[in-house]
Amino acid sequence: MITPFLRWAGGKRWLINEINRLIDGHTFKNYYEPFLGSASIFFNINSSFDKVFLNDLNEDLIRTYQEVKTNVNDVIRFLKEFPNNKTFYYDVRKKHFKNNSKKAAQFIYLNHTSYNGIYRVNSKGEYNVPYGYKKNYIIDIDSLKKCSQKLQNTILSAGDFSKFIDFIQEGDLVFLDPPYTVSHNNNGFIEYNKNLFSLEDQYRLGELIDKIKEKKAFYILTNAAHKTIDNIFNKGDYKYTLTRSSTIGGKNAKRGSIEEYLFTNIKRKNDGNI
Repeated sequence: MITPFLRWAGGKRWLINEINRLIDGHTFKNYYEPFLGSASIFFNINSSFDKVFLNDLNEDLIRTYQEVKTNVNDVIRFLKEFPNNKTFYYDVRKKHFKNNSKKAAQFIYLNHTSYNGIYRVNSKGEYNVPYGYKKNYIIDIDSLKKCSQKLQNTILSAGDFSKFIDFIQEGDLVFLDPPYTVSHNNNGFIEYNKNLFSLEDQYRLGELIDKIKEKKAFYILTNAAHKTIDNIFNKGDYKYTLTRSSTIGGKNAKRGSIEEYLFTNIKRKNDGNI
């Protein structure tokens, strides 16, 4: 298994085995992932594709992937120059590097040494997450190089999730893991995510899935277990309710099990439950 080189809130590393069981025995043409995040599914999906298109709205994130893809040794060299301490953290957080490999190293460093690995910027677009006092931070050179190898022959882009609809063809696979607009298992909306991915965006995503199906392509969608999400995305395909451990939050945050939905038009070969 390839370990993603980034921590990401809502990452789907816990879902890798279920995704691979779902697609087992199926053959796809091209692969699209419009909400890349930590790319844990892409790095570990058990299928081969003619072309791979990876996208995220976060331009800094995509630039980081591009540098890991093309200049991983330079990224590693710069990372080795970044010590894990509070003073240096706040110093490097405010820097505006010109070298793209150094920018990527900055992104990875802040991701691993900040509070909970949260990505958050202020109104000026400046990263403003506080230092995380993470004592066990190490540069995982092996993972960076494995990810770099996996990223070869991929097409990376930054933009809205809808940009690929004209390119998707019959037999393609689209994995969709949007930011969650609604909270799990209750009726409240998460204000923090509302600006990142609104309820209107969820409806637009539902329309994208309709177009994917019209093209006779395949989709896998993960989303919060919430009645609003069920109303938007339950299109007569397959719906699974999955349970995972909640691991996001500070050291005093309440943790437990939460449910998420998985919608897909892929039929499992053994016709069993995920």
